[in-house]
Amino acid sequence: MKLETKRLILRPWEDADAPDLYEYAKDPQVGPAAGWPVHTSVENSLEIIHGVLSEPETYAVVLKETGRAVGSVGVMRGKRGNSASQLGPGEAEIGYWIGVPYWGQGLIPEAVRELQRYCFEDLGCTVLWCCYFDGNIKSKRVQEKCGFRPDHSEEQKASEEGKTRISHFTRLTRQEWENSRICE
Repeated sequence: MKLETKRLILRPWEDADAPDLYEYAKDPQVGPAAGWPVHTSVENSLEIIHGVLSEPETYAVVLKETGRAVGSVGVMRGKRGNSASQLGPGEAEIGYWIGVPYWGQGLIPEAVRELQRYCFEDLGCTVLWCCYFDGNIKSKRVQEKCGFRPDHSEEQKASEEGKTRISHFTRLTRQEWENSRICE
């Protein structure tokens, strides 16, 4: 499955993306803010491609201009990615990250909006969820720009450090999404 926007191609991760993935995922500003450890090598990134990033509905964010993978977006159904909660029928959670050199360019909101379209129109979702960790203002802003509204927060143990952190969950219904498209 491949999805396209004006500037991006969203496609499954490939082995050849491992060097690009490592380039951005080794930065400590990226992974920990999204809830995963910094990548330690190209080989580690390849392992992540074969494991985590090979999950269904997980996409490399590829710049049309360069053909390089610069981030990732995905749709999760069933268990929420950052919660012990289960998603109900017709619900999905969107997750994302992008390399630091591409922050502030509107690329992730562009990718998330395409995933919203895909989830509501093609997958038949009725509710989409997103989550950001306390202090991750950039991720919070993406969700606000894409129409997600605050729903609830959860305190949970961080797997890496054993510390607690707060996850803030936002949601968007199909009706809210359709109404926002009328205003465009």
